[in-house]
Amino acid sequence: MRFTQKTFLRSAGFTAALAGFTCLLAYKSDIPSNKTEPAKYAEAKDIKLPIGFSAKILGTDLGATRHIVVGKNGDIYVKLSKLKDGKGIYLLRDTNKDGVIDETKLFGDYPGTGITIKNGYLYSSSNKAVYRYKLNEKEEIINFDSPEKIVDGLLDHGRDNAKPLTLDNQGNIYVTIGSYSDNCRATGSGKGMNPCTVLDSAGGIWKFNANKLGQTFSDGVRYATGVKNAVGINWDTKTNSLFVTAHGRGKFDDFYPQYYTAKQSAELPAEALYRLKEGDDAGWPYIYYDHFQNKKILAPEYGGDGKKTGGEKAIDPTVAFPAHLGPNALLFYTGTMFPAKYKNGAFIAFHSQSAELHKGYMVAFVPFVNGKPGKWEIFADNFAGVDLLKPTGPIQHRPCGLAQGPDGALYVTDDLNGTIFKIDYKKK
Repeated sequence: MRFTQKTFLRSAGFTAALAGFTCLLAYKSDIPSNKTEPAKYAEAKDIKLPIGFSAKILGTDLGATRHIVVGKNGDIYVKLSKLKDGKGIYLLRDTNKDGVIDETKLFGDYPGTGITIKNGYLYSSSNKAVYRYKLNEKEEIINFDSPEKIVDGLLDHGRDNAKPLTLDNQGNIYVTIGSYSDNCRATGSGKGMNPCTVLDSAGGIWKFNANKLGQTFSDGVRYATGVKNAVGINWDTKTNSLFVTAHGRGKFDDFYPQYYTAKQSAELPAEALYRLKEGDDAGWPYIYYDHFQNKKILAPEYGGDGKKTGGEKAIDPTVAFPAHLGPNALLFYTGTMFPAKYKNGAFIAFHSQSAELHKGYMVAFVPFVNGKPGKWEIFADNFAGVDLLKPTGPIQHRPCGLAQGPDGALYVTDDLNGTIFKIDYKKK
């Protein structure tokens, strides 16, 4: 295997102690990989974490880094939503286990978001298809240039077109197909299409056979519907269940100012964590979840006024979060590095901010005990690098992907400046 490397330095907008920090992350060179002067990772001191936790920057300027997975050998795979030097997946490797990335490789000629490892394969997605790469016993890719195509022809209208994915233990792969319509309004109208035909091919989760090649959209089964755009998706092995984090819809007050103030429009509806069973309906676009009233409310496009309830057959969120936080990744923690309270709980990467909280660009945590969620909390904060209430400069980082390393560390991607963070814990 031949790797390339290039040295770069970037502060990533943080006041972290970067003196002497040189991150060897390659993306364009014909120089074969070889050892250079030892590098020093950057402590991300401006990331706010609970006592005992620390964050470091493994690399930056990597591009639009979306979802991430770490193999049992420590190899890091990162999916890019925009091609870099014609490629869409990064392999990042720490060859001597000193905590510093010293070898990298770009491969895969398609952009996208989804990536995971399961049963001897690396799975990844473009915005239209799902691929897999065979791994050897060390979880190294055998052939970078010839992935197998599992599914092709998934809907891509440009908006909310990422195809996040996860697998269960029965040979099934679950793929999000987000809605290209925010509220399923008829063109040029405030009225909702009834029925909403978008749901025929989007706004839900589809299930495919993970071991069958050459499938098309019609080979899949719509596992759950009424989920506008679930960028976070994860199979929880503890409860043997599919969980997703769904983005809520946008504005209400543009067509319905008689029912919604500008403030209400900015603070509704809830973002949601759902536990899904086959056949479930989360209700979009006909209803939304109001976390102030703790009710499913009929959407104004379908006769609602902000108070009428609806969706009697639709499921309730497992956990509701403030509006517009943009939950872009979901990870159930199974490691042993972190304190016991984190075991089997869910980490969520929020990609945007809440007008209600004046918070955002953070990683949250939801404790789970016996399969039931507790109260959510902010785990890692200040990726934005600015005061969101009174910003004095641009946002620095937008958390997008989460992964657990073989040692139990938590990895976080940022798709704004292409930064990879690693969060460790040491008992004080």
